[in-house]
Amino acid sequence: HTATRARRMTPRRVFALPRQQSLFLPAVLNPFVQEVKLAKADIIKCVFRGIFLVPIRAIFLTLVLMVTWPVAVITTFLHPLKGAVAPMTGWRRFMCRRVMAFLGRSYYFFMGFRVVVKGQQVSSAEAPILAVAPHSTFFDGIVCIVAGLPSTVSRTENLATPIFGRFVRCLQPVLVSRQDPDSRKNTIMEIDSRAKSGGRWPQILVFPEGTCTNRSCLITFKQGAFIPGVPVQPVVMRYPNRLDTVTWTWQGFSSRTLLLLTLSQLYTNVEIEFLPPVTPTEEEKKRPVLFARTVRNVMAQALGVPVTDHTYEDCRLMISAGELTLPMEAGLVEFTKISQKLDLKWDNVKKELEGFAAVACSCKGGRINIQEFASFLKLPISPALQELFALFDRDGDGTIDFREYVIGVTILCRPANTEEVLRTAFQLFDTDEDQRITHEEFSSMLRSALGVCDLNVSKLFKEIDTDSSEFITFSEFQAFALNHPEYAKLFTTYLELQRYQALQGVESELSSTNHVSSEDNQEESISDKKDD
Repeated sequence: HTATRARRMTPRRVFALPRQQSLFLPAVLNPFVQEVKLAKADIIKCVFRGIFLVPIRAIFLTLVLMVTWPVAVITTFLHPLKGAVAPMTGWRRFMCRRVMAFLGRSYYFFMGFRVVVKGQQVSSAEAPILAVAPHSTFFDGIVCIVAGLPSTVSRTENLATPIFGRFVRCLQPVLVSRQDPDSRKNTIMEIDSRAKSGGRWPQILVFPEGTCTNRSCLITFKQGAFIPGVPVQPVVMRYPNRLDTVTWTWQGFSSRTLLLLTLSQLYTNVEIEFLPPVTPTEEEKKRPVLFARTVRNVMAQALGVPVTDHTYEDCRLMISAGELTLPMEAGLVEFTKISQKLDLKWDNVKKELEGFAAVACSCKGGRINIQEFASFLKLPISPALQELFALFDRDGDGTIDFREYVIGVTILCRPANTEEVLRTAFQLFDTDEDQRITHEEFSSMLRSALGVCDLNVSKLFKEIDTDSSEFITFSEFQAFALNHPEYAKLFTTYLELQRYQALQGVESELSSTNHVSSEDNQEESISDKKDD
């Protein structure tokens, strides 16, 4: 029934205008949401088990921390704060790779984690970088313990955190500073330097997705770890549990709730699989984005999940959508694909989101139907407007979401906003050719174009007539069109319709002429036969 209603709501295409078909919908629409519905039986079990397990586990975890912190202090005593002068050697390295790793395993053991390790981890000399995916929870830190405490990428501020800061220093992290404008460049240089040290430094462990997902797919990998052009060992993670109490996404259970639910389970399964190292080709060394895609495809194949072009910027757009009173998922556009194919920066897409919110904030589900589209344009529904709406509505469901809106405005509307198109449109409105459009000329042209006799365009006219002079100059007309590119495309669509209808009329006349001519010839033939 829903599909039938959607088909009924979809405007009828008057004729087919060419459109770009390369921006397909992703295999997973929203990898940043996890909705776990707990059955009553599960809730009861969690409560009763939690009453006993949580306090006991909390005691053991506290004891492990009390032992781990002094060990971390001893290991990092008199070692350079930034840990980037030289790698730890001798007893310090032994303390990190053996003692601290053992205590880390004990910590996760008392939390109830049962770890299964598959594959073989190679040495730092063979693969200086470990790429771990999918990144879905704060519990993913267990891979760092299993891998023998390799280096990570961490913020400088984390070193000053009480207790936790000492643990971070044991990892000899590559540090990122918010205050340093060259931090990103320096971080990449440091990763490159360590990766090419010939095994002197520990391996560098990264989560190339850069944010948490629901493990239904692999999103775009950030390029930082792939810029050095050295072999990378992929590491995939799985949580094969009946009840998912670990996934921490932008929409779902809070971290505190997940921690309590996990501690209330008898055990939590986690699988960590080390895949064979991937060595980049010469082309991939020059283009890190290709190398990142290759590694991602290898990992996706091992996991049996699709890949999408979502990225952390989609999360930022989700937050912005929520701030604009839209559903958070309305901001998802597959930023990597949109930015590359349409040459858009994050700020451009954010601006389009604000424009979309002006139309869709009163709509259910953050989607626009044709009535709301017409209301936004302050115009009635006409063949030209129906055609424009159908061009925006890429999946034909009778509504326009934000992704379709961005594609439509960028591909359809902005290219139509040329000086030539705007001059032609202005001249059509300016019937007396006095270089200005009066209210009467404006309403007369729109009534003719839209086929509506009692059309009221006063609101639209006043919006264009910014100086309230009772007429529209070309500069006002142009400024309005640049800020509202939908009107330029609506105008060009109207012209296409006029040409289409004219061609249809010519074809109809030719068909009628040929039909009459055929009848005349037939009559003459019959007449000749009668004469014979």
